Amino acid sequence: MIAIVRRPEWIAAALLALALVTANLGVPEYSHLIHPLALRGSAGLPWALAFNVLAFVLPGALLVCAGFRLRSGLGDAGWLARIGIVLVQLSALAFAAQGLLPLDPMDTDSSASRLHALAWMLWWIAFVPGALLLAIGARGGIAFALACVAAAALVPLLAVLAPIGLWVGIAQRLAFALWFGWWLLACSSVASRVSTSSRGSSKTAGR
Repeated sequence: MIAIVRRPEWIAAALLALALVTANLGVPEYSHLIHPLALRGSAGLPWALAFNVLAFVLPGALLVCAGFRLRSGLGDAGWLARIGIVLVQLSALAFAAQGLLPLDPMDTDSSASRLHALAWMLWWIAFVPGALLLAIGARGGIAFALACVAAAALVPLLAVLAPIGLWVGIAQRLAFALWFGWWLLACSSVASRVSTSSRGSSKTAGR
């Protein structure tokens, strides 16, 4: 329980990794190379609900919680950073929604499939300006700013433009890995800043 409170982003990444490892259970023909991740959670497949909860719902919810920790760690970083936090939290909510709105493999034009596609689009559309605003306003240093800009550019590139032919499964997973990697970096950066600030305050108080 303490780990979930202190490091929800790591729990989220671990849950997604577990979902990837167990994705073939009940569906041996499923391939990470050519199939989108959400296809494994399509309505009617064995263990689809469990997969959606493990791969999307819980990780997304945990990252929303991580966003609140980011917001508290930013201190007086300003309104640009705070708007950025709201947007990346919205991205995490959209990621979770992909599991709550599973695809209908028999009808790609159904309401369920369209809502899933909408959640997927909102996932990366909200993330891009959120990461850019944090690059400008979070005061995390040049390395953090460059990481934000790189993630903002590469996530939509991999998620939208690269998935062609055999690249579908690989590109999407790289986009998700980059997105999760950004969360891990952002939370680690803020945690380090808070720890440094606390040590500095303790030293000042002891003088």
